[in-house]
Amino acid sequence: MATPVRRAAVVGATGVAGQQFLVSLGQHPWLKVRRLAASERSAGKKYRDAIKDASSGATRWFCDEPCPKECLDITVEDAEKLVLDDIDIVFTAIESDAAKVVEPICAKRVPVISTASAFRYEADVPVFLPGVNIDHAALIAVQQKNRGWKGFISPGPNCTTVGLAISLKPLHDRFGITSVIMTSMQAVSGAGRSPGVLSYDILDNVIPYIPKEEEKVQTETQKILGKLTGDAIVPAPFNVSCTCTRVNVIDGHTEAVFVGLQKKASLDDIIAAWAEGFKDFLKLKLPSAPPELIHYTSEPFRPQPRLDRGLYDGMATVIGRLRNDNVLPNGVKYVLLSHNTKMGAAKGAVLTAEYLIQRGVIK
Repeated sequence: MATPVRRAAVVGATGVAGQQFLVSLGQHPWLKVRRLAASERSAGKKYRDAIKDASSGATRWFCDEPCPKECLDITVEDAEKLVLDDIDIVFTAIESDAAKVVEPICAKRVPVISTASAFRYEADVPVFLPGVNIDHAALIAVQQKNRGWKGFISPGPNCTTVGLAISLKPLHDRFGITSVIMTSMQAVSGAGRSPGVLSYDILDNVIPYIPKEEEKVQTETQKILGKLTGDAIVPAPFNVSCTCTRVNVIDGHTEAVFVGLQKKASLDDIIAAWAEGFKDFLKLKLPSAPPELIHYTSEPFRPQPRLDRGLYDGMATVIGRLRNDNVLPNGVKYVLLSHNTKMGAAKGAVLTAEYLIQRGVIK
């Protein structure tokens, strides 16, 4: 039986992340964009005019893919006054402070799938990662009861958390994990259009600190891989230690990961766990899902952002350089690459929506 088409709104549609949503939703078989919203400054304008620079006339479109034509003539609405009468689901791509105001307004009536961090760390809010923790969906009913909402808020993880948590899930399930140490080399696109990051600050340089990033990754990884017990998530019982850096790469976060396991596992065991860990999810054949969530390569000089970030349109975590580690008990180490503006942002959020629709969480 065909899946009914849900009517979608995108809040923050004029920004970089909002534009990524439009690309991800263009020609989508299950979701059709009906409304666009942004700040009061853009409200009342056709989308094609809202993304034009008033002084130069230049179009401020930041995606490699063109804007879906059907979006260009939609009139942009004020995010805080968005009409929801004909909307089934809202995607938000706004800063955390704005999300704290706008997302609850929408969630009173409809599901909200968010890229913002505003509600990630609240006890009754699941942080979904496709294929990893759909069992946390039971927490949505708790959230609705606590807050008196018909809808709910479902934020996605920080983009740096995504590849790490995906790579750890099969290992956590099959062998158990005692500790995780990770150093990230993060693309500049993860900083949005922040002044300086795309110019002299990052050229010929590595920035050794990204504010609040390490704490986000550590907390989110434990929450995503935690166990839902009653009305709360018990964080995964292993420590995560991170160092997060910014490097001179446009797209694609590279991470060097060290994992201590509860049970000793051979490298072949690890590769098999990655290959088999998401079979049930992949059988669903969701529209935005890749053929494999983890692609393992034995090529010693891979993964590389320029060569591997586009695999399956950026929806797979590419892992290579798997080795034994002689410091951590039962230790293994590897390098992963995750596309921060695809699986780590809008398209990953769309995949989450597909997953929740397929499971009946979104009606």
